[in-house]
Formats: sequence, C-alpha cells, structure tokens
Amino acid sequence: MTDTAIAWDTYARQRPERRPVNARGDTTWFNWTQYPDHGPGAELLSLRPGGRALDLGCGKGGNAAHLAALGMRAVGIDISCAQLSAARERWAGAPGLELHQAEAVTFLQDSAETFDAMYSVYGALWFTDPAKLLPTVRERLRPGGRLVFSQRPPVEGCYGCQASYIPRGPDDDPLVVKRWDYEPDVWERVLAEHGYTDVRATVLAAPPGRRTVGTLIVSARA
Repeated sequence: MTDTAIAWDTYARQRPERRPVNARGDTTWFNWTQYPDHGPGAELLSLRPGGRALDLGCGKGGNAAHLAALGMRAVGIDISCAQLSAARERWAGAPGLELHQAEAVTFLQDSAETFDAMYSVYGALWFTDPAKLLPTVRERLRPGGRLVFSQRPPVEGCYGCQASYIPRGPDDDPLVVKRWDYEPDVWERVLAEHGYTDVRATVLAAPPGRRTVGTLIVSARA
C-alpha cells in the first residue's frame, strides 16, 4: 500500500458517515460543499438518464450513489480501501453503481471507456497534479462532456502545490498529502491551457452562520 493510500485510509476513519437522510428526507443526494443541505446539486453535471459519470475520489460513495439512483451509470474510484469498504457496505447492490480501488491518473490511462461527465468533490482534482490529471481527464471525456470539481478556496498568498496534514495518534507524526490550490482566475487559465472550453470558476459563499469559508466550484467542457 502506498503512503498516499495509507494517509487516506487514516482520514477515512476520522470522517463521520453521511446522514441516513438529508433535511428534505432524501436517502441519496449530491453535495458539492463542506456544509450540509447547501449549494447546487447534480444538475451541474448536465447529465441525462443513462449518462455515464466518473467520480474522481468518491470517498464513501454518497454522490455516486445519488447519480445511480437518478438512473445514471455511476463509476466511483478512490485510492483508499477504507473509503471503498464503507461505500460498498452502505450502497451494496445499488443498480448502476461501480466502485474501483485506483489512483485517478492510472485508472484513466488504463481505461478505454469514455464518460459524459467527470467530477471531484474535495477529491482527486484537489490532490493530484493538474498537469498530469487534466490531460487524461480530457482524453476520456466525450466531446462536450463536462468536468466539475469543488474544493476549499485557497488561502491568500498560498498558491500552487501545498501540504495537507492528516493527524494520527498523539505519539505519531501526521501524514502528509499534496494538494493544488489556485485562485478562480488561475484555474480558468489552467483549464483553458489544457484545451477545455466554457470554463467557469466561482466561490460559493458559506451558508448563514459562524463559519465563513466558501466553496470553490469549477466547471468546464471537453
């Protein structure tokens, strides 16, 4: 197991499970942000029933399961066995849902499949070098297919490749994974340089309350 996989397995054990239902009583739902019951939903992917979507860093599978419940063919990949184990336990047998243990660039390079949409919610688009990931994503998106991803906005002055620390026990050093932070206009330029069109990057404000950090949401077409 790679150091990165160990780090994300550790993170998985620290994260709470998705609620059984959301505020509307739905058993599946799509959430782009770090806040419950906030922000847009699956409509950002512009998918039609039967469309094929790839979740780049699916975690415990909630977003992919929602697409499957809407009649999509949803594929989720994650490098963490612990995340996928939780996803399979909760969503086992969901029609139209596939889950694979894989690193994003390797999966795309080894696959001959194409997708109508790919997305990342605090996932691989945040934690993979865009110079490696964006070209492979575009090769596997069908013409006009949509790429959408969300992550925290960058901290002012902290741009490019940064370090994220995942805590362990009190006597252990934290685990480290890399992430890529850019301002919205920089993401727009980077995606355009890799051949994407209709690129938009905005920060969705946090919901009312004490927390103020919004969510960066970026979309583009192949």
